[in-house]
Amino acid sequence: MRSLLLAAAVVVFAGPTMVAQSATPAAPTAEEIMAKVAANQDRTEAARTHYVYLQHIRITSRKPGGKVMCEEITDSRVSPQQKSSQQKFLSLDGRYWQKGRYVHYTTLQDHDAAASAQAKDEAPKDGAPKDKEVKTEKDDLEGLDIDLVENLRRNLADDTSKDGLGKGLFPLTTEKQSQYLFTLEGQQKMNGRDVYRVSFRPKDKNDFDWKGEAFIDVHEFEPVVVYTEMSRKIPLAVRTLLGTNLPGLGFSVTYDREPDGVWFPVSFGTEFRIRVLFFIARDVSMSLANTSFEKTHADVRILDGVKVVDSASPASTAPEAASH
Repeated sequence: MRSLLLAAAVVVFAGPTMVAQSATPAAPTAEEIMAKVAANQDRTEAARTHYVYLQHIRITSRKPGGKVMCEEITDSRVSPQQKSSQQKFLSLDGRYWQKGRYVHYTTLQDHDAAASAQAKDEAPKDGAPKDKEVKTEKDDLEGLDIDLVENLRRNLADDTSKDGLGKGLFPLTTEKQSQYLFTLEGQQKMNGRDVYRVSFRPKDKNDFDWKGEAFIDVHEFEPVVVYTEMSRKIPLAVRTLLGTNLPGLGFSVTYDREPDGVWFPVSFGTEFRIRVLFFIARDVSMSLANTSFEKTHADVRILDGVKVVDSASPASTAPEAASH
């Protein structure tokens, strides 16, 4: 039962993954626009390695009636690397509903450590969610929410991504573009910028992937906003056999430009419902904000909260936490 709910969370990140008309020249085709976007993304990923910034995430799991079952708020310092991103936790404020009351926690749960401590009749680590000695089926169901929330957070802030955002959430890279069809829908203003409005969907209609719209800066060919939703519903056979569904799954990502021309994802948001085993339903909301960007002019690694500079040019001190 627990594995099915967590599997539904994995699907979220695996990839179910507009402008005033310019007088001159004629607008390029959707394929030409997106080819430039892909090339810029490849260059931008390299430029991001010279930055550190703060990442604030809030994830909430509710019953359909609105009762909060688990909520986590985390702040981290992120340092993009060549092939991944380093993340250092600064703070965690969590709560989950158990046996008629909210249990607060300030450290990430560690089931292996908790199980080991329980076997040795030791108390779990201070601030960590405490596993019960004897769990009823009701206890187990209540414990699903914290597992769900932390699984979603790990996938959202995927440290194998180069920009601190799950790489399955951006379908417009060079690697992914070959799997999509693009259509130029027009031009308009978006967030004060002239943008192309480009819709996209999988080439294979049977793919369970993302479809949506990307608003691309006319001058810099960088994404300004990306909206997505699932390209198709979970197959009826799966919904019928496993009682699993993800209605309303989709997300929006907003990007912004730093003064030196490097673009970053600055916000992410989504709300959707998870249904598992016919009788378990959760409304999930997720938000992410990247702030306090600091250019280091050096290659930086984060070790135990200390920035290690890999070149002769020193980096200034990064801010320690983001406000909630």
